[in-house]
Amino acid sequence: MAYGDIALLQQDADFNLRVAACYATETTDDPARTDPASWAAMHAWDMAAQPGFGDAYAYALANGNPRPGWDPAVITDAQILSAVQSLLTPPEE
Repeated sequence: MAYGDIALLQQDADFNLRVAACYATETTDDPARTDPASWAAMHAWDMAAQPGFGDAYAYALANGNPRPGWDPAVITDAQILSAVQSLLTPPEE
């Protein structure tokens, strides 16, 4: 994992759109829901720093993937869902 890879991923518009879409589907019935794009932007660093995300993104870039943030073979929808759910669930005290 390199911090530069995480920094690049947090700026990836395609990845952030996928995160926003996930957040939108997870909060459909939540009256306190914020704008999905705003939520994704607010949590871009948290999402990019998830274990393995930076490495997967760097590998895809190194192998010529032109849109690694959009490609569910790089970071799967299930990985994004798990990360979003963990951010939506407050830690137990």
